[in-house]
Amino acid sequence: MLDYVGLEADLDREERMIRDTARRFVDEQVRPDVGEHFENGTFPTELIPEMGDLGFYAPNLDGYGLPNVSETAYGLLMQELEAGDSGLRSMASVQGALVMYPIHAFGSEAQKDEWLPELATGEAVGCFGLTEPEHGSDPAAMETRAVRDGDEYVLNGSKTWITNSPIADVAVVWARDRSAADDGETGPVRGFLVETDRDGVTTNEIEEKLSLRASITGEIGLQDVRVPDSNVLPGVEGMKGPLSCLTQARYGIAWGAVGAARDCFETAREYAGDREQFGGPIARFQLQQGKLAEMATQITTSQLLAHRLAELKERGELRPQQVSMAKRNNVRMARDQSRVAREILGGNGITTDYPPMRHMANMETVYTYEGTHDIHTLILGEDLTGVAAYE
Repeated sequence: MLDYVGLEADLDREERMIRDTARRFVDEQVRPDVGEHFENGTFPTELIPEMGDLGFYAPNLDGYGLPNVSETAYGLLMQELEAGDSGLRSMASVQGALVMYPIHAFGSEAQKDEWLPELATGEAVGCFGLTEPEHGSDPAAMETRAVRDGDEYVLNGSKTWITNSPIADVAVVWARDRSAADDGETGPVRGFLVETDRDGVTTNEIEEKLSLRASITGEIGLQDVRVPDSNVLPGVEGMKGPLSCLTQARYGIAWGAVGAARDCFETAREYAGDREQFGGPIARFQLQQGKLAEMATQITTSQLLAHRLAELKERGELRPQQVSMAKRNNVRMARDQSRVAREILGGNGITTDYPPMRHMANMETVYTYEGTHDIHTLILGEDLTGVAAYE
């Protein structure tokens, strides 16, 4: 696999083992059927417990049976899963970074004991409810509300574009606690663990997607849903809660996008060596070599950025703005290079027999979810100039 500047030579034994385990899992369990799942708009749910058995959910957390692997190992895992398909990485990323992480970071001991072991094994599936139909890039404007009623909260609102929601057992829902509002209208943002079998909860699936088709995406409808006080995440209040979760997930995306791009490159390189036109392989032509050289350069640059993020994260020095740079750069790179790979494959590249066009379609979603490319541009702009362009 492409590792042009030898970054993987510095991996320790555990990191190599996790990389190889994930790569073997993708080769044996994902690649044979992922094209069919993409065509049919389905996710291989039978793989969820197997991914749990392999420790693919939040392995960089500690305690509660979690292995506490390095941030590089976690990044390599996301890279290998997205080399299979973005839907696979999304499922693991949501389960780990957007559900298990907030419970681990902000939950009570009872919440951690109840949910983390089952989520880690895949016995339970979680989802993350932040985005609303009218509030995507501006989640602070959320309309989902919670009102205290005795020792319970009553939740009303709707969330959309929620990975895993139709198959989830629990949703981490972010809502404004109007009971704590000085003006009775807004109130602080708080996190609620909402079991999806509660009365008033609906999780309809979003169908007919043209991107991220091998992924289960849905909505969360909340109509007078009652949850006890014990379901509130006690350790955080305000937008810091959901935004810190997104930082964790975006870190994984920055690595994952490299995996998708690398898979496109390896497919294109092999195809160029095998495909013969005008008396020899097309890899001998300068035009094709130029494309492969640029692809390798762009992927290597993104690999360097991802590995540097891991170093900063291990030291506790990683800033959200740095994650924005990596998510923005690496996803754009994968979006562009998947298209170049499809060009090299010619007409054959538009079929599900080859992954580049599937990756290219998936990247259209990854480019705009968990912070659009434009929003991450403005986050960097504010960090560099001190001026917030979106206010």
